[in-house]
Amino acid sequence: MKILVTGGAGFIGSNVCDAFAAAGHEVVALDNLSSGKKENLSPSVRLVEADIRDERLGQILAAERPQVVCHHAAQIDVRKSVADPAFDAQVNLIGMLRLLEASVAAGVRKFLFASSGGACYGEQERFPAPESHATRPVSPYGVSKAAGELYLGYYQAQHRLPWIALRYANVYGPRQDPHGEAGVVAIFAERLLSGRACTIFGDGGQTRDFVYVGDVARANLLALESNHVGPVNVGTGRETSVTELYRTMAGAAHVAGPAEHAPQKPGEQRRSVIDPALAAKVLGWQPSVPLEEGLARTIEFFRRRSAA
Repeated sequence: MKILVTGGAGFIGSNVCDAFAAAGHEVVALDNLSSGKKENLSPSVRLVEADIRDERLGQILAAERPQVVCHHAAQIDVRKSVADPAFDAQVNLIGMLRLLEASVAAGVRKFLFASSGGACYGEQERFPAPESHATRPVSPYGVSKAAGELYLGYYQAQHRLPWIALRYANVYGPRQDPHGEAGVVAIFAERLLSGRACTIFGDGGQTRDFVYVGDVARANLLALESNHVGPVNVGTGRETSVTELYRTMAGAAHVAGPAEHAPQKPGEQRRSVIDPALAAKVLGWQPSVPLEEGLARTIEFFRRRSAA
């Protein structure tokens, strides 16, 4: 089938494009290249350079006629969303609405949405959080992802557009940009390999559910064939503190020095971990790459890129 991946030249989007293309699908990446990179795309993936807020979006989808839209383009920086909520909403809500309108007009048969497990749930009451957990986001970014899911419910009811919102945990792995995209793993990897100190904001006891990008790409591939409609967690169900993460990565990079500490950033959750049981049931998906192995692969990716 033909699949259009917004944000397809970005970290997660390009890995998803690879998974779709490897499975034999025709893949078109739509990206404004504000943080995505052409070199992330394989030769089998065609790039359309455009913004999801672009007035040409309807014309682009009408010309491409994808059967599936996989929506990864977004403003993803939690701290930036706190500093500028209006910009976050312009990209993540207005941009998504333009894309949904264009999808309906172009006859798209299915819509996959890159949502957020940690940001949607906010400060959790249950660990790990299932999809039934209340959504109480504590950042504008989380609000935009939760609202995006509500809009998807409307478009299903009004236009019969099937959808799955993949609520990602903290995704890490090769191609993550420590400068252009949020991601503590990428930031630590670059600093460890360049001999610079890593900074932990707060006491380091805050926890996250880290899921490898290859596993995330596989979840998107499996979602193509699922009849499920609604949100699905894509995580490991395992909590890892930032301090533990640093120690594991420092060991993989053969660095003995401790991290530095700085004040905690506003809008940051204390604990975040999501339950992937529904993904196993409705997608046939389970995480396959252990954290230690995934971090070692990521360190090696950054080492090779630095050498090149």
